[in-house]
Amino acid sequence: MPGPEGGDVCFGASGAVTRVMDGQQERIATGFPSLAAPDGSGAAGPHDISIRGGDVYVIVGLGADPAILDDGTLPDPAGDFGKLVRLLDDGAWKIVADVAGYETTANPDGGALDSNPYAVLGGADGFVVADAGGNDLLGVDADNVVSTVAVFPDVMVDAPVFLGLDAGAKIPMQSVPTTVTMGSDGAYYVGLLTGFPFPAGAASIYKVVAGQEPEVFAEGFTNVSDIAFDDDGNLWVLEIAANSLLAEAPAGGLTRVNADGTRDVVVSEGLVMPTGVAIGPDGNVYITNCGVCPGGGAVLRMTEVEPVAVPPATGDYTLTPMMGAMVGVFGLTLVFGGALMIRRRFITP
Repeated sequence: MPGPEGGDVCFGASGAVTRVMDGQQERIATGFPSLAAPDGSGAAGPHDISIRGGDVYVIVGLGADPAILDDGTLPDPAGDFGKLVRLLDDGAWKIVADVAGYETTANPDGGALDSNPYAVLGGADGFVVADAGGNDLLGVDADNVVSTVAVFPDVMVDAPVFLGLDAGAKIPMQSVPTTVTMGSDGAYYVGLLTGFPFPAGAASIYKVVAGQEPEVFAEGFTNVSDIAFDDDGNLWVLEIAANSLLAEAPAGGLTRVNADGTRDVVVSEGLVMPTGVAIGPDGNVYITNCGVCPGGGAVLRMTEVEPVAVPPATGDYTLTPMMGAMVGVFGLTLVFGGALMIRRRFITP
């Protein structure tokens, strides 16, 4: 079918949420809308999970102007794109808030209408959602009303040579926030993927305090896909491509920003398009590897964590596959009891 941003796409009511507990994998919700190119790239569907009050909440992405949800372009259940939903005991779900709809009415960044809710975090007073398409952090209060928490502006960067522009030309790069977590100080921390041309070293982690302008907490990263704090206050930063998404062979990476401000590169090889990271109560690190690879996604458990020297890319860490052969594994959330909640998107014509 014609895609919302040009080209052909495939649609399927085939997104799912999987629970991994005691080594056993079980889908607890199926039938979410899923949309991608025929080869599975550029997928949108259930993007992230947050546990609040014992309930499981899922944010469903979009990656387009929300108007396509009302013009008949997409079949059912496409109406659930761009929504925050709560899972029910029977595997069905209930819409909590229309996050993509807020882009239509408010358009916080003032750019072209585009919403792709990508990360959600529940708290005492509601939720925050990182909208990668809208370049903003949104709040959903206890009455399910959506509002703007922060906007992440474009940055001017050097134009790639292959664009054929004049020497020294600059082009705008969007921020594309893809992950949000909360620190022990009560502030939100937001990681940026960045948009085209995905320059190495241009991604930052922002600290966001409600009512204040966001400020850079850590910079110099590349294409951040997820972040997580451990119990010692260290921030783990996962890069889907530590050498840029436009690199001939993009390589994922994991860096620990220590509580004292120093940094340790923990993983510099062995990760391919990683998309999610979680820290277990045992100190192990869990990573979704090849999260954008249809049929190739896996959850890895990392033990014996020690920094590596870069270069060379060597170190004392062990990556152990927990679950493999997943289709489109896009992230994970560690919940009480040690279970892993995994959101997945399956693409069918």
